[in-house]
Amino acid sequence: MQKLTNKEEEIMHILWKLEKAFVKDVLEEIKDDKPHYNTLSTIIRNLEDKKYVGHNAYGNTHQYFPLVSKEEYRKGFMNTAIESYFNNSYKSMVSFFAKEEKISADELREILDMIENRK
Repeated sequence: MQKLTNKEEEIMHILWKLEKAFVKDVLEEIKDDKPHYNTLSTIIRNLEDKKYVGHNAYGNTHQYFPLVSKEEYRKGFMNTAIESYFNNSYKSMVSFFAKEEKISADELREILDMIENRK
């Protein structure tokens, strides 16, 4: 799975939310730093080239839709991050968040309960 740019990720989040959209629909969803219509169209076509997006043609107009689910992308993204930044160690990742005070002891207990009850 190819890495996406920040702008491509932003567009994918919009497409996941809308499920199907024309370029103008995506443009309406962008709050800050709106790109020009043609720039946005190019970004979406790049996503199509990367096999993240497909389209239905209606004459000269295209309606775009995600080919990759948000869950699939999240798994790939997290696997890459854990591999690249935590030496493939989930323990290192969790301890990082604990040290940064991004996860509490209660949340860790909840995670342990989830793991133990999965069996």
